[in-house]
Amino acid sequence: MPQSFAHISDPHLTSLENASPRHLLSKRLLGYISWRRKRRAEHQSRVLQALQKDLENSDTQQLLITGDLTHIGLPEEFEQAARWLRELGDPTDIVLVPGNHDACVKMPWPDSFAHWQAYMDSDQDRAETFPSLRVRNGIAFIGLNSACPSAPLMATGTLGNRQLSRLAPLLEEAAAEGLFRVVFLHHPPLPDIEKWRKRLTDAAALREILVELGAELVLHGHAHRARQHTLETRAGSVLVAAAPSASALGLHGADIAAYSRYAVSTTEGGWELDIEGRRYNAQCQRFEALPIQKIPVRRK
Repeated sequence: MPQSFAHISDPHLTSLENASPRHLLSKRLLGYISWRRKRRAEHQSRVLQALQKDLENSDTQQLLITGDLTHIGLPEEFEQAARWLRELGDPTDIVLVPGNHDACVKMPWPDSFAHWQAYMDSDQDRAETFPSLRVRNGIAFIGLNSACPSAPLMATGTLGNRQLSRLAPLLEEAAAEGLFRVVFLHHPPLPDIEKWRKRLTDAAALREILVELGAELVLHGHAHRARQHTLETRAGSVLVAAAPSASALGLHGADIAAYSRYAVSTTEGGWELDIEGRRYNAQCQRFEALPIQKIPVRRK
């Protein structure tokens, strides 16, 4: 029986209507201005409501969220997002990694990511939150945190040596157990996908690990566009897929809201990966299916 999961990104689900001026005396001011000018019209709660209904009508066994739940990472936004997550489902069925908007400025853990801890946890207690590891029905979900504060007008991400040093053994162990490995993070790991000011600063180091040890699928968000690329590794090509914003109306050149459902079936030489895109129809106010892609994945 195929094992299924879904990937959404960049929901930007929070409101800044009651943002306190004292919280805006930083890089957050630029984000607040952007929200006032365009983001509050672009990202709509009615789209997220339609998304939630669509997810409820699916047989998705694990939901991956690749960051940017907030706009400028205010304490109130973390609380809003936590309430939304609880409405969406149980932490055992949902796993997330943060995005750059969630780490707009440095924040005390209790006022920020502590609200999402259960949705970032691995199956077993680990000394470090990231990389996270969840194993579900033959699939290893490995989450990387690229969110970190950056300078004004910058939206870069960084994984850091501590995460990267822990990634390699996770990939090796999952491969030894015959698991289908899904690596997910906010920023794209490939070059020339994003502008320099929005790049993953240590993407080259991440690619070196993936080229050497492989993965079966890499997922990310950040650009608010649906894209598919491939990364050539020692064992063959790896699909690198991006999800657009899960709440966008597509008013400013980015894609309208969409997400993907994945199904993994075991074959004699590896797996078959079925990908069903789901895109928001603004007229009908619901998500509708796109043609299914079937991709053979060789066991590495």
